[in-house]
Amino acid sequence: MNTPVFFHIDVNSAFLSWTALALLEAGSNTDLRQIPSIIGGDMSTRHGVVLAKSIPAKAYGIVTGEPVANAFRKCPGLVTSPPDHELYHKRSREMIAYLAGVCPDLEQVSIDECYMDYAPISHNYASPERAAALIKDTIREKFGFTVNVGISDRKVLSKMASDFKKPDLVHTLYSWEIREKLWPLPVSSLFMCGRSSANVLRNLGILTIGDLAKTDPSILESHLKSHGRTLWDYANGQDSSGIFSEPAKAKGIGNSVTLSADAVTREEAARFLLKLSESVAGRLRDSHQLAGLVCTEIKYNTFRSVSHQTVLDAPTDSTDQIYRQACALFDELWDGTPIRLLGIRTGRLAEETDPIQLSLFDLDFSVSEKQRKLDAALDQIRRRFGQDAIKRGSLVDSPHSDL
Repeated sequence: MNTPVFFHIDVNSAFLSWTALALLEAGSNTDLRQIPSIIGGDMSTRHGVVLAKSIPAKAYGIVTGEPVANAFRKCPGLVTSPPDHELYHKRSREMIAYLAGVCPDLEQVSIDECYMDYAPISHNYASPERAAALIKDTIREKFGFTVNVGISDRKVLSKMASDFKKPDLVHTLYSWEIREKLWPLPVSSLFMCGRSSANVLRNLGILTIGDLAKTDPSILESHLKSHGRTLWDYANGQDSSGIFSEPAKAKGIGNSVTLSADAVTREEAARFLLKLSESVAGRLRDSHQLAGLVCTEIKYNTFRSVSHQTVLDAPTDSTDQIYRQACALFDELWDGTPIRLLGIRTGRLAEETDPIQLSLFDLDFSVSEKQRKLDAALDQIRRRFGQDAIKRGSLVDSPHSDL
């Protein structure tokens, strides 16, 4: 097959489904999936929000990310259960292990969703739709929970297809179907179009994804910067990315931080990204490895997570280079929603002694050498006197004491 085909496999209301199954296995007579119910934290803490909801709870207007107290006002008889993250990781590992056995070209993007490349297994099935249906039905019969599978010739469109009507369904959204299936939807339905971006677009008179697709991208960039162009690309089904699957031995080096207070400006986020870059780059240097890929992760205060990655022209262990790439990715990702967590991950690791092909556009070697000596000196000071022995000037004035 010449046209690429991607599956996006997404567990339906993962946390609630997995908790419901555990309670049924423990002898409960009630299936949380069949009644108005939520998974939520302690209402006395900042984590007292709805993490997952059942379909009957959704009928009351309950939404993920809202305070648990609000959810109870909408539905006084609501049943709630605390999250069990150890259980969720176990269920996730079981599902991914099964899917990897179906096709090794798998990219897990969160605890409950992944992409799969159909090409390596296409000879085993009559069509992508038949393969997706078999995967979906096997997961339900084998594990007891349901998934949606989105199918497309573009990764981003497969993601949006899996968000169509739920649960336990297969949907297609090929690039030639976007006018019929995608463009009539409200802009808020577009992947990576958060509340803030949707409000900006509505103020511009852009109400549907079709309106967005037909808008001059320069207008979008003037209001939403590079994120505006990303949204325009997605509205038009433009996405050239493929499946990125790393073998276990090639897992990268990364770090993340849950913020003590939500970051609401780029300047706040950049300070955290700089600190994370120092940590990740330092660990690369300690392990004598270079990173060929950088990924930035954002988790919003609504508990929605997004990430974006880029392959570097040449592998690096430089704090500054990793920081610049992380910030560039952040600018493409962030939609203005308050940020709960930030992370940086590196991948495609190579030994520092491996030969490196430098392009004509790389920085002058003497500048790179000067930067390496500076990083090495900072590493030595921190090893001797502790991580907080020396800080960059941009961090000294930070209002966050945990930087």
